[in-house]
Order: sequence, then structure tokens, then C-alpha cells
Amino acid sequence: MKFKCFSLLIILFLINSCASGINNSMQSIAVWDLDNLSPAGTSPSDLGELLSVEVIKAIQESGRYSVIERERLFMALEELNLGSTALVDENTRLKLGQLSSAQLMVFGGYQVIGDTMRLDLRLVDVETGRIRKAVKKITAAENISGWLDSAKSAAEELL
Repeated sequence: MKFKCFSLLIILFLINSCASGINNSMQSIAVWDLDNLSPAGTSPSDLGELLSVEVIKAIQESGRYSVIERERLFMALEELNLGSTALVDENTRLKLGQLSSAQLMVFGGYQVIGDTMRLDLRLVDVETGRIRKAVKKITAAENISGWLDSAKSAAEELL
């Protein structure tokens, strides 16, 4: 009986070790809210958080990356004793990514001019600050579901 329990524990330990090894081999990625770069009064509202949620969903659905929770980014922000105004600087964001153990970060913004919305995403290596890939999508400004589709499509193309 003792031998069976001991064997079961060893098997569970090995399974857990294998499973954790798989998760650790996945690169981790953090996604920032997309910046509204529209001239004042041309964008229906600030939808950066909503668009970034679509980007996060696309990354998770790919199964290729582990997504860093926003809470970990904010904890890193507190650890650096920085206010939210410091987040304007991309270098500060990269430091937060390093503190939260992200290897990659997604930055971007959107801009509404006339009847067009342009969305730009960049995949950045946290350690080097080098842009790995950039993607641009354009859709109709009045079509919010088109904005969400563009965010998802851009994220899929980015990966």
C-alpha cells in the first residue's frame, strides 16, 4: 500500500513537472491599452482598453504565448514607484515588462480621421527594445465592430 501511494506521488510529481515545463517554455507577452492618437473630438470615445482586450483574446486563442495579467503590470508600476503619467514613455513600459517577466510587449494606437480609423500595433522585444513586427489596419470609423475585427486581425498577423 505504501509503495502504491509513493508511486502515485512520483507519477503526479512527474506529470506536474512536465506540465510546468511546457508552460515555462512559452514566451510571455504583455499588452498595453492602445493609445487614442486621434485629433480632439474626432474619435467617438476612448476605446483603447476595448481594442486591447481583442488583441489579448487573439493572442490567447493562438495558444503560442502566455499573456501577462494587467495586475502584474500594475504591481510592477507600484514597485517602481511611478505614476500613470510615466507610462507615456515606452522605455518605462519596457521596464515594467521586465519586472513582470514578459519577454514581449504589444504597443499601439488608433487614429480616427474623417471616415477612416487606422490601427497600428507593434510587437517589441522587452530585453532589447527592438520592434519584431509592426502591423497596420484601416477600417471605417463609424463601424465599431470593424474596429474590433481590425484589432483581432492585426494581433493575429502580428504573431
